[in-house]
Amino acid sequence: MGVLVYLIIMLPFLIFAIVLSQGKGAFLLEGFHTMAQEDKEQYDEKALARFMEKMMYGYCFCVLLWILNEFFHTQWLYHVGLVLFVALTIFLLIYANTGNRFKK
Repeated sequence: MGVLVYLIIMLPFLIFAIVLSQGKGAFLLEGFHTMAQEDKEQYDEKALARFMEKMMYGYCFCVLLWILNEFFHTQWLYHVGLVLFVALTIFLLIYANTGNRFKK
């Protein structure tokens, strides 16, 4: 039962990562699609999409560790996945919001 739940959690991350890897889907990023057109033109949409694609694949890997935990009944895989999930989230927030990395 737990594996099914984790697969349901993983599926949106995977679909979003695939859409972003094709260079599309930046309009789905919260905050980006609500900007005025002149503000959007200041940002490198493809770089932002590539960064978020990597983050989504990272989240998929974390959920995959949780799935493996269910199969092998080892708690350490769950904890590693959880620590990676939190670390990725902190990294995403800091990296994306500092340094104007995605401005043209």
